[in-house]
Amino acid sequence: MRPALAFLLLFALTACGSSGTPAADGPTRTVKHAMGETKVPEAPKRVVVLDTDKLDTMVSLGLAPVGAAQAGENQKWPAYLGSSLSATKPVGTLQSLNLEAIMALKPDLILGSKFRQAAFYDKLSRIAPTVFTEKVGVTWKENFLLDAEALGKKDQAASLLSAYTTRASSFGAKFGKLKVSIVRFMPTEIRMYGPQSFSGIVVGDAGIGRPEVQMLAAQEDKRFGKLSQENIAQADGDALFYSAYGAAAAESQATITGGPLWKNLGAVKSGNAHNVDDEVWMTGIGVTAAGKILDDLDTKLTSLTKG
Repeated sequence: MRPALAFLLLFALTACGSSGTPAADGPTRTVKHAMGETKVPEAPKRVVVLDTDKLDTMVSLGLAPVGAAQAGENQKWPAYLGSSLSATKPVGTLQSLNLEAIMALKPDLILGSKFRQAAFYDKLSRIAPTVFTEKVGVTWKENFLLDAEALGKKDQAASLLSAYTTRASSFGAKFGKLKVSIVRFMPTEIRMYGPQSFSGIVVGDAGIGRPEVQMLAAQEDKRFGKLSQENIAQADGDALFYSAYGAAAAESQATITGGPLWKNLGAVKSGNAHNVDDEVWMTGIGVTAAGKILDDLDTKLTSLTKG
């Protein structure tokens, strides 16, 4: 850490110790969130976001953050969001934030997640007004609306969410009899994604069924369950959508999908196993990513409804 910035960071994190969040310049609004209540600028201009869903939120609302945290296994901006983030500066990873980099950007609003960054909240809130959502994935729609409220864009967000819901609800009549499998290769494990995961929620909103084993009925946490090469048959469905999180996971994916057990899956043998964008299906967690999942479902499932 450079001496000048180190001093400024120390000053910023200690000088406000008794007064809490620094006062926003100009008119403010009070936002209730996972950590309490925070006064935020009426129209924030320099926003730092600390999770991937908030990148999707910003771009969906026609905005761009000045800084953002990146996923640990994929430290680049999501390609599906186009060039909107070309000027955005990295500020560490989701679980390992760079406070010096955040402060150097002089944000007037920070958007984060209690689930990932609760330990950083006090320090962040002394840099700029900070709003945290509670969970990740399962509450993606509520998170979208809360972040949009902090950005002064809640009405626009509600309109985008309504359009997504209307489109998703139209899929059931066409694809409702199918059962779709969702699998993700991680650096050290394989997961099947359940009804409370982001992609699982989108598939559910579309009125499309899931293999019974992937409903995770025996688990309290229904975001994902673990697979192995030995029980890879649980990855099967009428159609199978799979992705990999990072380079190490991509190597694992290549090994397993090249093996006989994977090739014996019904979806693979019928040509209905599809390698999809992990940034969209897994880390997007927003209304633009949800729309792109619907695009994939529409494109890849249509052939199964013919004949």
